[in-house]
Amino acid sequence: MSKVVWKGGTLLAPVPPVMVSCGDMDNSNIITIAWTGILNSNPPKTYISVRPQRHSFEMIKSTKEFVINLTPSSLVKEADYCGIYTGAKVDKFEKCKLTKAKAETVECPLIEECPMNLECKVTDIVELGSHHMFIADITAINVDESLLGEDGKLHLEKAKLCAFAHGEYFELGKKIGNFGFSVKKKKPKKHYNKKK
Repeated sequence: MSKVVWKGGTLLAPVPPVMVSCGDMDNSNIITIAWTGILNSNPPKTYISVRPQRHSFEMIKSTKEFVINLTPSSLVKEADYCGIYTGAKVDKFEKCKLTKAKAETVECPLIEECPMNLECKVTDIVELGSHHMFIADITAINVDESLLGEDGKLHLEKAKLCAFAHGEYFELGKKIGNFGFSVKKKKPKKHYNKKK
């Protein structure tokens, strides 16, 4: 395979275009973030990287709380809007017709229409350059009941979540495997003795 070499850049893909809510029930905002992910399992930790110039930056820095709202494909237009317009000039909840819902462990609202919401409390702020990274504990997860099977198992594929890659949005599609499937032992075939 022949390759060309470019200088370092932000071409890791796909990434999740999540809608991050911040502030409180009276004074809140939504910012769309693609620079996010999981940092640690125990305790569960995540991060978001935000430019200091963004309206949400001071809200998150002062309250030390935010909610990561996973974006389904049905809300991709709203997510795009919340990433373009500033909350200093427009109420994004109102403009996008999104519903504020009360969280369990933080004061900022959840986005009711999102199928899953991760409540987060900031533990560290790291200045990186163009962005500051807010490292946070995930203190609660809100899951839409429609994503749960009868046994209580999470079926996240039903959420039809979005992915973002190089300026384009995609809906997650075909399942191609489960964690560990590459090393899973095959069950031996059963052989039955036919009666003669």
